[in-house]
Amino acid sequence: MSFPWARQYEPKTGLTKFLDEKLPLPRLMYGAIGAGYPVPRNLSYFWNFGVLAGFFLVLQIITGVVLAMHYAANAQVAFATTEHIMRDVNWGWVMRYAHANGASFFFIVVYLHIFRGFFYSSYKAPREMIWLLGVVIFLLMMATAFMGYVLPWGQMSFWGAKVITGLFGAIPGIGESIQIWLLGGFAPDNAALNRFFSLHFLLPFVIAGVVILHIWALHIPGSSNPTGVEIKSESDTLPFHPYYTAKDGFGLGVVLLFFFAMVFFSPNMLGHPDNYIEANPLSTPALIVPEWYFYPFYAILRAFTVDFILPAKLWGVLAMFAAILVWFFLPWLDRSPVRSGHYRPLFRKFFWFGLIPCMALLFYLGGAHAEEPYIMLSQIATAYYFLHFLVILPIISQIERPEPLPYSITEAVLGSDKKAVLGENTTPAV
Repeated sequence: MSFPWARQYEPKTGLTKFLDEKLPLPRLMYGAIGAGYPVPRNLSYFWNFGVLAGFFLVLQIITGVVLAMHYAANAQVAFATTEHIMRDVNWGWVMRYAHANGASFFFIVVYLHIFRGFFYSSYKAPREMIWLLGVVIFLLMMATAFMGYVLPWGQMSFWGAKVITGLFGAIPGIGESIQIWLLGGFAPDNAALNRFFSLHFLLPFVIAGVVILHIWALHIPGSSNPTGVEIKSESDTLPFHPYYTAKDGFGLGVVLLFFFAMVFFSPNMLGHPDNYIEANPLSTPALIVPEWYFYPFYAILRAFTVDFILPAKLWGVLAMFAAILVWFFLPWLDRSPVRSGHYRPLFRKFFWFGLIPCMALLFYLGGAHAEEPYIMLSQIATAYYFLHFLVILPIISQIERPEPLPYSITEAVLGSDKKAVLGENTTPAV
């Protein structure tokens, strides 16, 4: 969004003037994340998650490139090279633990980012494209993380690859051919490991490209805010730098304390112990599970146990993908004119006492055994998940009576004083 009061970049030295004429990168950065980008003055720490996600993406790329220098994508030696990185490469253990836990933290902040978007309706006009690109990023993250899970070639790596690629076998007629094409054979082996390694190395750069588009799309309408009220005047905004760079920096520092505490003191807390056993096609683990950040969708997959027109396995696959694809349609499913959940009392109740407990239950059930009562609970949670987005949310958006909105962002911050709202000087003359 172009704000008439936004500060303009003015090069001061000969070098900056030369760069501004030939390669205006400083001007671009100034307008994107500097003092030339006005943002709403009432952003809370819930708006830190985008920066945190960007940091962990960069961390994943850097540590991943270093690890790739020492890894061999060969089923005979992949497990051994992983141990070589841990034991023999200088600081290799730090790189591997930072990469593995960095993936978990990346998903944590992205999940928080997404659920903040649910609550504040960040998908509503004019920010539909920002939301759609965000969902694309999440899908790319899931594909990248799954292929990265295979690379250590432990028991969970092998059997996870076998189970997940086996899902494509549920597609009538062509499923088995797709599965063989994905693996390069009838079971995970050298061909699959090479393909997954290549794609796991490539996709983070694709994600980075989509993130750039995501940020570009954000700068067209400008950032949303907790009230959902659009910017009306200069008094509603602050320059991104130094106000929000400082705020984001503080938030990043707090998160890094937890991140490095995990890397140095509890690096395997979010991993699976069976993955420290070398892959063995003749020994099936007692419980095959993906990484924890796939648990909700894995629970949805396993919730279908009865053949009805289509095989239960195919219903599970379709539901698993639909659980994410439904997010693409949120801008049109939620027709409420009010964005922020703070001013939507009925929506707020279904969000905090419906969707959040449902997702928490799916996270738990995805890591549980495929037996009763977990299967029944998965079916109930899956049914509610789809009801929330496809039935409850559209109905709520039509029938609820929102609470009164503040006139402006400034009013929400400073109160309803008219002079304060209009940005007038309230200091008495001397």
